[in-house]
Amino acid sequence: MKLSDFDYELPRELVAQHPPKLRDESRLIVLNRSGGDIRETLFSNFPRFLQEGDILAVNETRVIPARILCRRKSGGLVEIFLVRRVSARRWIAMLRPASKLREGESVLVGEGELEIAIGASAGEGEWHVILPAAIEENRFLEEHGHVPLPPYIKREDDDRDRERYQTIYARRDGSVAAPTAGLHFTEEVLFDVKRRGVTIVPVTLHVGPGTFRPLANETVEENRLEPEFALVRKDNWDEIRDARRSGRRLIAVGTTTTRVLETLAAGALANQEERVIDGETYLAGTTDLFIYPGYRFRIVDALLTNLHLPKSSLLLLVAAFTDRETVLRTYEWAIGRKFRFFSYGDVMFIR
Repeated sequence: MKLSDFDYELPRELVAQHPPKLRDESRLIVLNRSGGDIRETLFSNFPRFLQEGDILAVNETRVIPARILCRRKSGGLVEIFLVRRVSARRWIAMLRPASKLREGESVLVGEGELEIAIGASAGEGEWHVILPAAIEENRFLEEHGHVPLPPYIKREDDDRDRERYQTIYARRDGSVAAPTAGLHFTEEVLFDVKRRGVTIVPVTLHVGPGTFRPLANETVEENRLEPEFALVRKDNWDEIRDARRSGRRLIAVGTTTTRVLETLAAGALANQEERVIDGETYLAGTTDLFIYPGYRFRIVDALLTNLHLPKSSLLLLVAAFTDRETVLRTYEWAIGRKFRFFSYGDVMFIR
């Protein structure tokens, strides 16, 4: 299967650079999984397409302010992009410009009273870094970190992004990119969902920088995704399985949620262990599940998802859930109607 078969032309002006004024005023495409009828409405109407007994699974990961602007003692500017936490103050990060930095060097943050130490290479263009000991870790990130907006948003982050590049139900720090299908929800929409007899079940997948990286190989099957950390409360997973056995519909909010659920359904959570957090038992592990056309979905019945980049792993997942022709035809329809694409863009419900 060729990656180029999942390409499409998108006018630059349709790449959303800012969130809509209100979260739930995004436009919503409603698409039957088998193709055919396409409808347009506003996301505020999304609960109307749900039914009593449905399970709505959401990713409650929280985006950290992972982008830190620094300078070398010689004066050159440096950007540190935190990827994942190893232990207290120790992180794996991407550096720019990496070619000019050396292991053992320290770079200055803010007015210069704080330093980040550059450690050994972690391979694949990543490095170990150590955050300053003079300030509590979360406080340092909140005071000196920037919102890690994706590279197709051609502006610097601002105060509004601190709120809007985050779902309203985010509660577990760890992502460097937002699970964007969840950005459209408001408290009013969630209330309407619950009022209709739908059960909302949280899962966690910490989204890594791989979501921005292009797939390297033209042959789809030769690509691999980076492992990402997943955490699901054991009784929530039991509830999902019981609901499916009784014929209730499982709706995944986003590709990240889909990958968690399908990984668990396949019994493929790597490095799996049970963790007790605040008295509750969780299943924890990693997933590198790569879903592309030909994949047989085990548990997800319907999918809410944004409009994704050409030739991306996210677009391939959506094409697997419908089919290539249907999703590309729908994208062409959306482009003709000037829908907004990517992270801050509009959204699609595939049922």
